[in-house]
Formats: sequence, C-alpha cells, structure tokens
Amino acid sequence: MSADSPTGNISPQAGARARLRRTQPTAGELLSGILSGNKTALSRAITLVESTNTQHQQKANEVINGCLPHANKSVRIGITGVPGVGKSTFIEAFGKHLTALGKKVAVLAVDPSSTLSHGSILGDKTRMEELVKDANAYIRPSASGDTLGGVARKTREAIILCEAAGFDTIIIETVGVGQSETAVHSMVDFFLLLQIAGGGDELQGIKRGIMEMADLIVINKADGDNLKRAALAKTEYNRALHLFPAKASGWQPKVSTCSALQNEGIAEVCNTLTEYFTLTKNNGYFEAHRREQNTYWLTETINEQLKTGFYNRPEIKLLLEENKLLVQQNLLSPFAAAQQLLERYFSGKTGR
Repeated sequence: MSADSPTGNISPQAGARARLRRTQPTAGELLSGILSGNKTALSRAITLVESTNTQHQQKANEVINGCLPHANKSVRIGITGVPGVGKSTFIEAFGKHLTALGKKVAVLAVDPSSTLSHGSILGDKTRMEELVKDANAYIRPSASGDTLGGVARKTREAIILCEAAGFDTIIIETVGVGQSETAVHSMVDFFLLLQIAGGGDELQGIKRGIMEMADLIVINKADGDNLKRAALAKTEYNRALHLFPAKASGWQPKVSTCSALQNEGIAEVCNTLTEYFTLTKNNGYFEAHRREQNTYWLTETINEQLKTGFYNRPEIKLLLEENKLLVQQNLLSPFAAAQQLLERYFSGKTGR
C-alpha cells in the first residue's frame, strides 16, 4: 500500500479492528461473546435489542433466546430518587463496595431523553468515573424515550443479556420519582428509594405509591451539618412505613442513613439487602415474584406489539387523520371514531 494512500498510515491491527467494527456480527457471534463476558459484544447486543428497526427484531430475539438459559442467576435492584438526591454518587459507592466483595455489577441507567431531538444525555458514564473503570462493573446508559413512563423500552431484555454475561447484581437507576417507578418495580427483586433530609416536610415531596413500593429508604448526604436532620427524617419515615399494609414478601421495609460521598453507611445497605434476599428466598416469595413478573411482561409485550402494529398500518394512519378532524369539528364522537378505526384494523387482519 502506498504511503499517500488514505489508509497508508493505518497499522494492520488497527485496520482489522476497524473492519470488525464495520462488520455486523451474527446472532451466534454476539451470543458467544456475551457468554464469554465480552462487554463489547454485550453493548452491541443491547443496542440491537433497543433498535426500533423491524429487521433487527428477529436477530435480537435469537440473542435473547440464546441468553435465557444462562440468565436469572442475579439479584435485580431498582434505585430511584428525585434529581439532586445523589443517585449516581450512591450507585458508584454501592457498586464499588459490591465489586470489592467479589460481585459483578451491571448498572442500567435510564437517562432522560431530549423532547426535541429524542437523543440521550448519557451522562452516567461521566458521573461514575471510578465504577466505569472497574473490570467487574458495566454501565449502560439508555435513552428513556417515551415508553413505560421513562424506563427504557428494552430494559427487561437488557437485564437478561447482562445476566448471561455473568453479572450477578443488576442495578436499574430510574429517571426520578414518577410513573417510571411502577415499571421498574415490575422487573426488580428489591426497590430502594433514595432520599435527602432538610427539604422541609420530609413526607410531603413523595407519593404514597412510591413509599409503598420501597423495601428500603436510604437517606443520603447524612454528613456534616445534615446529620441531625437525617436522623430526624429517619424517624419520620419509620413512623410512616409502619402505617402501610404488610407486604406480600413478609418483609418490613427499613430506613437507613448514609453518606455516599464519604462512603459511610454503604455496608449497612448491603447487609439489609442480604437480610431481604435471605428472607424472600427462604419463604418462596423471591421465585413466586419472578414468575409473576414474567407473566406481566408477556402481556405487556403483547400490548406493545398490538399498539405498534395498529399505528404503523398505512390505512389506519390515513383514517386516523380523517377521524381526528371529524372529532375536532364535533361531527363524530371520539368513541365512534375509535370504533371505526378498530373495526378497520381487525377487518384487515381477518381479511374481510
């Protein structure tokens, strides 16, 4: 190759790597890479699973089905809290503590998407600088998009891929307190709510539904001048938790304090998790809950596919626009318009 060739200065090794990146691996190659713990293969497979391109779905399903026999050997932890509560700092301290104990940790961090460009901010890898360098950790930011209340559409499948890659602790970080927590609760074994003290009435800023889902409330930033306020908040939350009905798991939710910045209280959080998993695995709730979740995601997937199929049909798109105008002009009721659309869709499906 001549020196003045555009690729003349590229080494053979670099050229081989570039060609590998340009070549789309087969489902079998991705699966082999995942099962050997290759993070690049894992990332490429998650990107494939997240793709909205219908041509990628069959290949993605092959990878997921190949991973299933090697999955379900982890514990899945959902972590949520309002912006500014210190989720990234906490997850980094928590993750580093777990890897020091010999665990392999995958963090599926759902980033807020831009409402204009629908792109992801993808800031978690920059915020968790130490954890991202840990050989036993994997951080995957995903754009939340507009499905499942802000939870990445394919987070459930990403969990399976991470488990097959050998990660025994899966952490799902949500955007914040809101609708997304319900979706996260349906895919994790343990739900951790991160709070801070000193924001006025401690119980005002959080919905009852989120409190009821929590297995552990951790009051972060319990250091310096905030120690007294954190202790007071802990007492208030404990009182509130005892007013809720007993959980089906048989677990009594707890409250603890920590300072993720100073790495204090992290070990206590891990001890609580150990207590919870010991209890729920012994009383049978852990496996029963997983079975319920699988059934839930079966119906959710059917609902999603039906919705996608409906709105992507060309004749439905056309009729929908026509009916919108009629509804806006009060010439057709919303219910009659919807009935027309559904009848058109199903008549097309049955060939009538």
